[in-house]
Amino acid sequence: MNSWIGAFGIPVGYLLGSIPSGYWAGKWLKNIDIREYGSKSTGATNVLRVLGKGPATAVFTADVFKGVLAVLSAQFLSQGSDLWVIAAGLMAILGHSKSIFLNFSGGKSVAVSVGLLLAMDWRVGLCALALWGVIVGLTRWVSLGSVLAALSIAPMMYIFSNPPSYVLFGAVGGLYVIIRHKANMQRLLKGTEPRIGEKAEV
Repeated sequence: MNSWIGAFGIPVGYLLGSIPSGYWAGKWLKNIDIREYGSKSTGATNVLRVLGKGPATAVFTADVFKGVLAVLSAQFLSQGSDLWVIAAGLMAILGHSKSIFLNFSGGKSVAVSVGLLLAMDWRVGLCALALWGVIVGLTRWVSLGSVLAALSIAPMMYIFSNPPSYVLFGAVGGLYVIIRHKANMQRLLKGTEPRIGEKAEV
């Protein structure tokens, strides 16, 4: 019976992921709906383009923290059951991109995924973050770094001897993040994807 208590981690994960930190930053700092500017996303990259480095850093940190809390909550409720942990993690990813507080719109689920990975296996989280940083540093394309980092999650989960359920999480979660970047990849192929540091008009 106690094993089913872990199921409560699923709505908790979704609600944590749904917290619209990027949207709130736009409202609090400039009284704008950030979904109407730049890439229309509520994620930290669009916050950077629209609001600047400070707000973007705060939003990224908040979104990472949401992912960490989603995993820790699921681990506590389920007493460490992998099934409920990965279910809560996937729901946090979904919540970030389909927030119940924003009529099911949101971001690309990258930062919240970083938080999930750091809480599930900090080595995978740091490796993914390092890969993202190297790609972005070399190309100045955040989207390319995000897609390549997402592709690396399942292999890294396997390399670090995580359970098959975590490898599956890496594959499913990574695929979802990549799908969320479909428009970015199309712009990359056309050479029209904005690079980091380019400002959006407000």
